[in-house]
Amino acid sequence: MNTNELGVVRANRRNGAVIALTALAPISWGSTYAVTTEFLPPDRPLFTGLMRALPAGLLLLALARTLPRGAWWWKSLVLGALNIGAFFPLLFLSAYRLPGGMAAVVGSIGPLFVAGLATLLLGERPTRRTLSTGIAAALGVSLVVLKAAGALDPVGALAALASTASMSTGTVLTKRWGRPEGVGPLALTGWQLTAGGLLIAPLAFLVEGAPPALDGRAVAGYAYLALANTAVAYWLWFRGIGRLTATQVTFLGPLSPLTAAVIGWAALGQALTPVQLVGMALAFGATLLGQRPPRAAASPAPSSRPFSFAEEKRQKVSMDLTGGELRR
Repeated sequence: MNTNELGVVRANRRNGAVIALTALAPISWGSTYAVTTEFLPPDRPLFTGLMRALPAGLLLLALARTLPRGAWWWKSLVLGALNIGAFFPLLFLSAYRLPGGMAAVVGSIGPLFVAGLATLLLGERPTRRTLSTGIAAALGVSLVVLKAAGALDPVGALAALASTASMSTGTVLTKRWGRPEGVGPLALTGWQLTAGGLLIAPLAFLVEGAPPALDGRAVAGYAYLALANTAVAYWLWFRGIGRLTATQVTFLGPLSPLTAAVIGWAALGQALTPVQLVGMALAFGATLLGQRPPRAAASPAPSSRPFSFAEEKRQKVSMDLTGGELRR
C-alpha cells in the first residue's frame, strides 16, 4: 500500500469516527418523546424547551470560558434563534397539533430543505442522488411514524414546515460562517443554546405562566434533557457540521424518529408493524447512502478534516453539498 492509499484509508477511518459520534446527536434526540411523556409535566412544551436550552448553554459557556466578539454577537443570536429559539417552540407546537407522527415526517424532509437553501443562497446544485436519497428518507420515516388520523391542522402543518426551515437555515448558516479563530465547537454550541434559551424564556412565561411544581422524576427528566440530550448532543452536532459534508450531517437526521420508534417498542410496549419495519429499513438505508462521498471526490483529503479559520480565509468557504470539502 503506497502513501496515498494509506492516507485515504486513514482519512476514511477518521471520517467514519466523526460520522458515528455525530450520529449520537439525533439518536439522543429520538429519546425526547419518551422522556417527555414518562417523566415531565404535561402540556409544558415551552418550559421544556427552556429547560433544555438555557441550563445547557450556561453550562457550556462556563466550560468554554469564551464569549462572542465583534460580529459574532449578532451571528450567535441569529444562529441561536434559528437552531434553538425558534426551532424548539415550533417543533413542540407542531407535535401537539398534528396527528400521529406528521411532525416527524415534515422534519425528515430537512435534507431537501438544505439542498434547496444551498441552491438559492449559494448557487450550489444538488446531485440527483442527493434528491432521490432525501425522498427515500422521508418516505421511510413516514412509513414508520405516520398513522391514520383526522383532518390536518393547518397551524400545526405550518409550524412543522417552519421548524424544519428554521433548523435547515441555521445549518446552512452555521456551515457558511464556520467558527471564529481560536474558538471550538463547545463555545459555539454554548453561545447558540444560551441565546436560544433567552429567546424562549419570555415566551414560555407569557404563554404558560409560572413554572410547574417538579417532583424527583421531573427533575431527573429535565437533567437528562439538558445534559445528554442537549448539551452533549448539540456539541456533537455542531462539531460534525464543521467536519463533515452537508449531506452527511443532514442525512443523519432520520435516526431520530427511528430511535423514537425503537424506544417505543422496547420500553413503552408499542408494537412495530411489518410496514414500519420496511420504513425503518428504507430510512436507515437512505441514511447510510447519504454518508457515501460522491464518485467525483477522488482526493484523499477533505471531508474529515476539521474546519479551520485559515481555510475560510483562503477559500471563502462555499457550502458544497456534494463535494469532498468541509460542507454541511
